[in-house]
Amino acid sequence: MVEIKTFASGSKGNMYTVFDGKTKLMLEAGISIKEIKKALEFQTSNLGGVLVSHAHLDHSKSVKNLLKMGINVYLSQGTKDTLQLDNHRIKVIKSKEQFRIGTWTILPFDVQHDVNEPLGFLLQSDNGSKMLFATDTYYVKYRFTGLTHILIECNYDQQTLDENVESGRIHPAMRKRVMKSHFSLENLLEFFKANDLSKVEEIHLLHLSDGNSNTERIFKAVARQTGKMIFIP
Repeated sequence: MVEIKTFASGSKGNMYTVFDGKTKLMLEAGISIKEIKKALEFQTSNLGGVLVSHAHLDHSKSVKNLLKMGINVYLSQGTKDTLQLDNHRIKVIKSKEQFRIGTWTILPFDVQHDVNEPLGFLLQSDNGSKMLFATDTYYVKYRFTGLTHILIECNYDQQTLDENVESGRIHPAMRKRVMKSHFSLENLLEFFKANDLSKVEEIHLLHLSDGNSNTERIFKAVARQTGKMIFIP
């Protein structure tokens, strides 16, 4: 059993917590420290650590404040360098090198985004739960088995994005940037086809674009293909 909470998801900020009954982890730190403290109900002593996928501020905004509070932050060397961090609470992690935080075994993996060394995370609890977290990537090249929970980006759907370009709402150059840095509905459906979903209990669709996504279209398409319980923050 895993408790998943979303406090922010999207270009304005990202922050999630996962709790397996023993160890609470925070994923991303892209909102203000004031908002983070409130989300955690001002209880940080039971927080095992914070995983940060990459350096963009909507994912890393409050990293320095968390370090000052004595909380361990796990991120790649590329993210550390970009944010110009230097603190003993920083734990540099590498793609495909497994590590432990409390009752969680975590395997980082490389993703495709327009920053230095972005990561996704495969998190397995001692209680048997197995969770995938992948955001801000236009593709996930790895295949996974035995997943029970999936937290994954679905930033846009191609139809809405193309309509926005045709209407002049967004510049064609922005369309190219979105397609080379974020997960589309179409790529997500292909990802689901290629992976073992037999044990999946919940799918959380993250980081939907305010302007380039149609929530109803995305929800129906994913639900139709997977037959799973879908959450869109």
